[in-house]
Amino acid sequence: MTNAALGRFLGVDYGEKRVGLALADPMGMIASPAGFIKRREGKRPPIVEILKRAAELEAKGFLVGLPRDENDTDTGWTESVRAVGAELAKRTGLPVRYLDESFTTSDALATIREMGGKPRGRKGDVDSLAAAILLQRALDEPD
Repeated sequence: MTNAALGRFLGVDYGEKRVGLALADPMGMIASPAGFIKRREGKRPPIVEILKRAAELEAKGFLVGLPRDENDTDTGWTESVRAVGAELAKRTGLPVRYLDESFTTSDALATIREMGGKPRGRKGDVDSLAAAILLQRALDEPD
């Protein structure tokens, strides 16, 4: 399955300590980890850094993971994440889509362990892989 409408989209796993990034290939088939951005506690969201990375990667839009609770409702963090997405759209004019990010971090941890790796000391890699899992979920949905 492919979702060409998401080709070159930047997946964003926006967290309190780090922002995991992933990029879809131009055909909208494969999501790959694209690094992470460390956040500084008490500072504004790193919008400028996200935009810089998006430009470097030639992103054509954003897929932002929405934190939802076990009842599939918004959490306190969801509003902050939506505000970041709105700011990305405002500053770039590029499309922003949202997708429930439930279990992406646990899936990323499981993937690292399955590959024989240890997640200890690799939190940024875990966040980037979580963004790739999120983006791949969107790519696997029909157009």
